[in-house]
Amino acid sequence: MGRLLALALARAGHAVQVFEAGGPEAEGAAARVAAAMLAPLAESAITETSVVQMGQHGLTRWPELMAELDTPVFFQRNGTLILWHRQDASEASRFGQQLAATCQQLPSLPAPQHLDAAAIATLEPTIGNRFSQGLLLPGEGQLDNRGLLNALLLQLQQAGVAMHWHSPRQPEDVHSDWVFDCRGLGASEQWPALRAVRGEVLRLHAPGVELQRPVRLVHPRYPLYIAPKPGNVFVVGATEIESDDMSPMSVRSSLELLSAAYSVHSGFGEARILESATQCRPTLPNNLPAIRRIKPRTLQINGLYRHGFLIAPAMLDVVLELVQHGASALAAQFDLAIEEA
Repeated sequence: MGRLLALALARAGHAVQVFEAGGPEAEGAAARVAAAMLAPLAESAITETSVVQMGQHGLTRWPELMAELDTPVFFQRNGTLILWHRQDASEASRFGQQLAATCQQLPSLPAPQHLDAAAIATLEPTIGNRFSQGLLLPGEGQLDNRGLLNALLLQLQQAGVAMHWHSPRQPEDVHSDWVFDCRGLGASEQWPALRAVRGEVLRLHAPGVELQRPVRLVHPRYPLYIAPKPGNVFVVGATEIESDDMSPMSVRSSLELLSAAYSVHSGFGEARILESATQCRPTLPNNLPAIRRIKPRTLQINGLYRHGFLIAPAMLDVVLELVQHGASALAAQFDLAIEEA
């Protein structure tokens, strides 16, 4: 969020400085660990309509934002494939009903397409006939989060933005016409309502696996996702724990993620584990994002939870409207809270 906003402001002619607690590799940031799936309808099963609308906006805006970068970033909109094992058919039925209800509320969303075994094999030949039923959510996408962070960094440097690494600041420590606080959980002292939600992911290198789109496995306890990245790298995750624990992944979580991935594609049996990562996502009590005005020209952007890449373009455009006009029509459209501290 911070890098996107800094670049947009620099391109608008502002002199911008970035103060970052970490380094240029974004270590310690939830954005570095994320799967970066852009799946508004899939996420509607666990979030509000406003987030879905922001996600629709993001799917349109991401190609525009990335077209302005000198470094290409992997991005695709081949849809999301939803699969389930036979014993989880009732859970899949409930999931499908939730998606149908969302499509009724938001007719602009493409309707899910029901798939049989042959259709699944056509979409993802390497999965074969492991699953007899599935859903395709057309138009959903994903991007390469680390590639994007690197591309934004290069663009910020080229734009002459002053980057201050390993330089944590409080909003009151920065004296400027405008101050934007995008620190996530780093803002907890000033925004006590923030809480941490722990996520755990594995990054796997699986040369024997080819997936053309993110795959989600419906399961009552660990609804797995597999997000393909360039070079036969896959981000595999599922866990969501109400905790600020940043310790390494547990054996149980590792076993559940790996066994579920193997059940989707046997090629993961020969994959190499590149990384086991944990991170905590900044979340507000209602699990929705918000913008808070501390002072007339000091804004906090936070609470992006598990939807950071999905809704970041919408949050960006709202903030730019606030800077330019003092109000935001988009915020009203997205039912996005602009709070007063």
